[in-house]
Amino acid sequence: MAPEDSAEAAPLLRSFERRFLAARALSSFPWQSLEEKLRDSSGSELLLDILQKPSGDSITLCESTAIISHGTTGLVTWNAALYLAEWAMENPAGFAHRTVLELGSGAGLTGLAICKMCRPRAYVFSDCHSHVLEQLQGNVLLNGLSLEPNVAALAQHPEHDTADAESPRVMVARVDWDVVTVPQLAAFQPDIVIAADVLYCPETVLSLVGVLQKLSACQKDQRVPDAYVAFTIRNPETCQLFTTELGRAGIPWEEVPRHDQKLFPYEEHSEMAILKLML
Repeated sequence: MAPEDSAEAAPLLRSFERRFLAARALSSFPWQSLEEKLRDSSGSELLLDILQKPSGDSITLCESTAIISHGTTGLVTWNAALYLAEWAMENPAGFAHRTVLELGSGAGLTGLAICKMCRPRAYVFSDCHSHVLEQLQGNVLLNGLSLEPNVAALAQHPEHDTADAESPRVMVARVDWDVVTVPQLAAFQPDIVIAADVLYCPETVLSLVGVLQKLSACQKDQRVPDAYVAFTIRNPETCQLFTTELGRAGIPWEEVPRHDQKLFPYEEHSEMAILKLML
């Protein structure tokens, strides 16, 4: 295949690969464009590239079939977790060789995607519900990642700090936003903090802003962590409360541009957003 043909075909190959790996129905794949490329191609290199292209890793999750189970919504994957995972996989450099703290990890899909696709140095899944934490631990192990027993162990094994580390150091931590202290958060040494679909009621919004304020006091090498919060816009008043409380807490924010690719089969009509917070 000529170089110019290869360059033109690259988006087509990426489109096929991402839909295939996400187990999405391929009915939305631009088959007509593929047919035109094959007709114009002097050989079978494009078809061979497509057949050989699917590669990568899979994520296996154990989660509840009920929206609310054991008094929590954290046992099922929500849309903004998928949306944040997509954005992270489109921006892996923002996570590579960094320590990530996720607030309200739920079933763990976002974190598992980042661990497998974005090469972080370390990843801390966190939640406060005992059943969620138990499920998180199981899902981490189910995906072939090993668990560090505590924060001290997370800071060890310097060989993982190299670019050649095969997988990040991982731990599952109990973090109650209302009672966690600044020293406890600082012990994780986060470079980046993320959260997805945690703006579901005013009480949670206030608790989230409170823990973000505590994180703003965590300095690592004289800098505070980056923070990203993804959410589905279900109730505009709740979202407005979040931005209002961020303003009261002195935390500037900006909306992250929507990413291009949709990898996961969440509802088409869902309106989602990611805010970058300047802690």
